[in-house]
Amino acid sequence: MSSLPRRGKSVAKASTSEELPSFLNSTSESEEEEEEWEPKSKVARRPRLPKKTEAKTKKAAAPQSTVARKMVKKVAIKEEMDVSLPIAPVEDNKMQLLKPKEEEAGTKPKSLNRKPEVPKKREINAFQGNNQNSSVSDEKPSTSVPVVKQEKCEEEFAFDEPPSKKIKLNACPEGKPVKNLGGNKIKEEFEMNWDIVQALAEITNVEPWVCANLIRLFQEENTIPFIARYRKELINNLEADALREVQQTLEELRTVAKKAHTMAQKLKKEGKLSNCLLKGLLNCRTLEELDHVSAPYKTGSKGTKAQRAKQLGLEPAALSLLQNPAELNLFSYIRPNTKGLANIQEVEAGVQHILADIFAKDKDTLDFIRKLCQQRYISIQSTLAKVSSKNGNEKDIDKFQLYHEFSCNIKNIQHHQILAINRGENLKILTVKVNIPDGVKKEFCWWCVNERWRPKQFLKPEFMRILRSSVEDAYKRLIYPLLCREFRSKLTSDAEKESVMMFGRNLRQLLLTSPVRGRTLMGVDPGYKHGCKLAIISPTSQILHTDVVYLHSGQGFREAEKIKRLLLQYNCSTVVIGNGTACRETEAYFADLIMKKYFAPLDVVYCIVSEAGASIYSVSPEASKEMPDLDPNLRSAVSIARRVQDPLAELVKIEPKHIGVGMYQHDVSQTLLKATLDSVVEECVSFVGVDINICSEILLRHIAGLNTNRAKNIIEWREKNGPFINREQLKEVKGLGPKTFQQCAGFIRFNQEYIKTFCSNKKNELGSRALLSKAGALGKKKSKLTPCALQQPNPLDQTCIHPESYNIAMRFLSLIGGNANDIGKSDMQQKVNAVIQQEGLEGTAKRLNTTVHTLQLIIDGLTQPEGYDIRTDFDKPDFKRSIVCFEDLSVGAVLTGKVENATPFGVFVDIGVGKSGLIPVRNITEAKLSKVKKRRSLGLGPGERVEVKVLNVDIPRLRITLDLIRVL
Repeated sequence: MSSLPRRGKSVAKASTSEELPSFLNSTSESEEEEEEWEPKSKVARRPRLPKKTEAKTKKAAAPQSTVARKMVKKVAIKEEMDVSLPIAPVEDNKMQLLKPKEEEAGTKPKSLNRKPEVPKKREINAFQGNNQNSSVSDEKPSTSVPVVKQEKCEEEFAFDEPPSKKIKLNACPEGKPVKNLGGNKIKEEFEMNWDIVQALAEITNVEPWVCANLIRLFQEENTIPFIARYRKELINNLEADALREVQQTLEELRTVAKKAHTMAQKLKKEGKLSNCLLKGLLNCRTLEELDHVSAPYKTGSKGTKAQRAKQLGLEPAALSLLQNPAELNLFSYIRPNTKGLANIQEVEAGVQHILADIFAKDKDTLDFIRKLCQQRYISIQSTLAKVSSKNGNEKDIDKFQLYHEFSCNIKNIQHHQILAINRGENLKILTVKVNIPDGVKKEFCWWCVNERWRPKQFLKPEFMRILRSSVEDAYKRLIYPLLCREFRSKLTSDAEKESVMMFGRNLRQLLLTSPVRGRTLMGVDPGYKHGCKLAIISPTSQILHTDVVYLHSGQGFREAEKIKRLLLQYNCSTVVIGNGTACRETEAYFADLIMKKYFAPLDVVYCIVSEAGASIYSVSPEASKEMPDLDPNLRSAVSIARRVQDPLAELVKIEPKHIGVGMYQHDVSQTLLKATLDSVVEECVSFVGVDINICSEILLRHIAGLNTNRAKNIIEWREKNGPFINREQLKEVKGLGPKTFQQCAGFIRFNQEYIKTFCSNKKNELGSRALLSKAGALGKKKSKLTPCALQQPNPLDQTCIHPESYNIAMRFLSLIGGNANDIGKSDMQQKVNAVIQQEGLEGTAKRLNTTVHTLQLIIDGLTQPEGYDIRTDFDKPDFKRSIVCFEDLSVGAVLTGKVENATPFGVFVDIGVGKSGLIPVRNITEAKLSKVKKRRSLGLGPGERVEVKVLNVDIPRLRITLDLIRVL
């Protein structure tokens, strides 16, 4: 086999040096990859200059061909459009962005002969031969007929389930008219034996050129909302969830790289580092692999059996058994007075331990066993622990009844099952193990003895017995536990990520619940002993009245008079009840009064809203600052009412993990959970946008690019200088540099009517002050009025168009014969449609020297009505007038309800009986989902209204099984 000469070569090297054996050589890689990594001191001296010279030669010769002239023209277009985002500066200051073009493929000679109709292979192979030199291919995808992606233009921002990240087949996606000047090689702080772009692409299943662009975008501190909205052409239109996954995976890879280099430096100081060990460290891609390689060398460890055998001087014997067994005499190593060398059995055991250690850390061997496991049935099994069955709490044990005798293929097991098994194991209720078939061990041992570690010469029977025993020992003692750890770690990691992503999707759906504007609301925080707290708020969220009523202590009738008087006094016809303690009784109380028409002439309705986090917020510093004179118990009632009036503005005040719409959120990595949820909040707030002149500091700090200090500075500037007139004024705020302005400007809105009224009033005031100044009565505040008077409002500031695209937007307006003051009007829509129908989206974009994505964003900004809110497309709270009891449910009953939480195994729906019902995931089919929402996957999110049918009612366990009829 081909592996034999490689093994021989590596062993020969080991025998000539006084270092550890080369058990970590990456023999499965090509020889070119084996010699790719060099220490940092040598990297600086690598002869890269000839490559740069060749690149410049090509660049100079390029104008001779029509292909190159087109490329130069497209680079100029890109520079004009995205001058604010230099992806990677090079010598001529042109932007360095990646795209899967045949020019890249031309760097590998084999790709020149490929057929152009297979862009996927060409796209991937383009990133495999960047170090080879060849002429530029003459193949070039046609840009005269643009490739139109099958996507809906009106769905500018998707807040639904994450999209499929399958590698797209279009070789030249829209909006990337730039050269690939620098290849996909990105210099990282910690270099490894693997390319970070290729590794990232393999793990996330995202195209390599997109991964390279994303790495550069993240390095330049661009935020996910900014990238997702304004850099679509560089990321092939990926969704925010996919961007977050790439970002998290990138951080994990960098953590591994940093830890590998730290470990290498530490081992070098201790004198334990050899070339083969260094190579093994730099081959690691996961923390599990890194721990496996570095574990024997950690300080404080008593050492492995192999290390103790090496200290006794048995390493030459072990290497000789593989390389030159004819000259090996184990009896010469016997030392009667030395423990471990006292007899031939101890010597053989020491040699066996060293060989097992070599086998277990050899990259080829580990690659073979992993590949073998992928082809076999590997299962994870859980059983009831013997200790818990005797001493455990029966209630806790019953929770894990499904997993008392559970077995499933690791390829098919669901994420929630892994998290449940892990929780049961942590509570010592379950015992979990990974079952690898015996056939794997037999085939592995045969392969090691007869192929991978086959000796060069004939082995005596006693030596062959030692070799076989070493292989079996390596598998049983080292490799099998490693595989079990790897499988469990991978399953847990994937399950945690899915749990966090599910929490993020649910949180997004909750934050984007459609606001209920223009209503006076009564918030009710239910309670028994301490009464129900009431708060009435105006349509502008001002607190009109607060009170406490005792509905469940025999005073219900008397308190009804007070409630009726308050509702009539403030003309309030909507009651919002928190879903906490005494919610069911409070709901029944109001439903009874409504059915009796007690509140006539008002037509009162009520809704139930989650009060998760309301109590925590009511005693927070933010609540004390916002409502200083209000009792903390009454603050929660105010928060409950505001959650219906403007869910986003109220829920951002609460730490996301307290909102409680996830699955096993307390079992997952809290760091990952917090980072993801904070990113989702930032995404939602940014995509909805905020009015800079009326929004709160808490809401402002969640805008992309802003933080607590910058938001505070903006508020201080606003209080000192008056309202902002346009986006350019943001640059005057302390701490808002060009990068921060670039990230946040597109998500900040201005109410044009308010700004125009303010400016006209200031001009009149300035004119009157000028007259007074001539009379010698000028006030000291003259200088403060001057900047506001000089600033002019910009109609484009009310749109989602980024300031960097204002020039293109104005050119587009002149092209269609429109006026900036007509933004959002029907005339504007007609003019845009006329031009687009005539020239097409691609033709218009080409005429304006921009990309289709940017043009679509400009069209959306110009045609969306003033005050447009993306949340209007999402569901509103479910208002009711009557109540249904749990006992009233019957199989076959059809009800309407609201989705409360979504999990991988099903969706929980509030049908108004005090206990949520479950729609199993098998009952959610594509035919039952709303066609209007253009779903990308079969998922429902919190807040959506559904029609369901009762399939089963389990009264003792309080469980309701539902079937989805349709989405309302």
